[in-house]
Amino acid sequence: MNRTIPLQWLAGGAGLLAMAGCASSEAPATNQPNVIYVFPDQYRNHAMGFWGEEGFREKVNFRNDPVHTPRLNEFARQSLVLTSAQSNCPVSSPHRGILLTGMYPNKSGVPLNCNSSRPISSLRKDVTCLSDVFSQAGYNCAYFGKLHVDCPTPNDPEHPGAYVEERVPAWDAYTPKERRHGFDHWYSYGTFDVHKNPHYWDNEGKKHEPHEWSPLHEAAQVVSYLKNENGVRDPKKPFFIMVGMNPPHSPYRSLDDCMEEDYNLYKDQPLESLLVRPNADATMEKAACTPYYFASVTGVDRAFGQILDALKELGLEKNTIVVFTSDHGETMCSQGINDPKNTPYAESMNVPFLIRFPERIKPRVDDLILASPDIMPTLLGLAGLGDQIPETVQGHNYAELFINAQAQVARPNGALYIQNVDGKKDDQGNVITYHPSSRGFKTAQYTLALYIDRKHQLTRTLFFDDANDPYQMHNIPLEERPEVVKEILAQMGSLLKEIDDPWYKEGILSEMIPY
Repeated sequence: MNRTIPLQWLAGGAGLLAMAGCASSEAPATNQPNVIYVFPDQYRNHAMGFWGEEGFREKVNFRNDPVHTPRLNEFARQSLVLTSAQSNCPVSSPHRGILLTGMYPNKSGVPLNCNSSRPISSLRKDVTCLSDVFSQAGYNCAYFGKLHVDCPTPNDPEHPGAYVEERVPAWDAYTPKERRHGFDHWYSYGTFDVHKNPHYWDNEGKKHEPHEWSPLHEAAQVVSYLKNENGVRDPKKPFFIMVGMNPPHSPYRSLDDCMEEDYNLYKDQPLESLLVRPNADATMEKAACTPYYFASVTGVDRAFGQILDALKELGLEKNTIVVFTSDHGETMCSQGINDPKNTPYAESMNVPFLIRFPERIKPRVDDLILASPDIMPTLLGLAGLGDQIPETVQGHNYAELFINAQAQVARPNGALYIQNVDGKKDDQGNVITYHPSSRGFKTAQYTLALYIDRKHQLTRTLFFDDANDPYQMHNIPLEERPEVVKEILAQMGSLLKEIDDPWYKEGILSEMIPY
């Protein structure tokens, strides 16, 4: 059951906005807090400098990446910082589907990364999304940057009947007004990985090509929106803003992908001094990408800081909930694999989650295992909209726990891991089903994942004691800890049943998993 927090506990007064340099007309008519949700793509939890600082390093059992993130370091000391936020299905589109709907991939409509050959993977039109709820509650809602939850269709505004790109299958997409789920301000695209030549479609479907590194351009657009420079929002309404930055997502191979001033911080350092995780293989070809990935991290930090500066300048800081997180992580040569995501490894599943709500959320570090479906109901709860959380939401509202670390709220004992791949195809090569290739469970101490073939037979297992093996270097045979495995499988089976997952519905590995 979702818990609701009385609005008067949470919302700051409109008078907070009447600061020097901020016109009183900018104050919203209600006390509802503003919300800004910033989520760069492929940003792992370990790539934040503050994890190496006093007050943070003793809260985790890993060594942080040697990255320069001064703005995040400062922001962390003003925020609730979670050590164990988990991306349940650590791939771009499935996570975004979960984020927007509060539903797992089997219900959100987005079980796979979206492209034109996967019509079965596209955000449901009939579901009430996070932005729908905010819009219905009287918020101005704005989306900036990468969306990647719609199956591309031939709906290019400038070339009707054509896709927005020539690649087959098409990955990029234009989202028409009827599919924007309550967002009344639009500056977005599907997915397009040319970081210094991004493009966006605006409210009316006009394409913009700014020839600027995308996080900095998006930050400037957000600042303009906050300042209401073009009269794009009603200043008497609170606002909900989502910013889907693409970097540090690949490519990260050259100065075409990041800012030179950021790359200069890392270019002369030996790879061994950058790849500090003992499970990382510095001899891999991909290792040469490390300075560029870290440069992108630093650039995102600076872009995020520009948004924070604008909030402070405009007197909006105290009544605005700000979240910094990501849709999944990046392995970057850890575990000897090239795939940056879509695995149960910590580098892939464990994402940043920092949330600041001045005078309401006390800065601290917490080990809450936050799952992706929990984000939507928790944000709504913090905004005083807990009673408007849709019945379809499968996550839990932890707003009360965010406000009070001692709150009598049941904490989760773990988070699901979900991996899906293409299933059957039709005569045209379109994917018409998906194969639920792996399911697993992450607890405070362990990570367990089971993999199956197309006949639903077990093919391999991954089982790590994360408390004593934080870099997951020793895959434990299941028979070595049978009681622990039994308990984890019981917890996993219960949750798979609760969310009506394909593994439960089809009785997959029912001889092992007690559904």
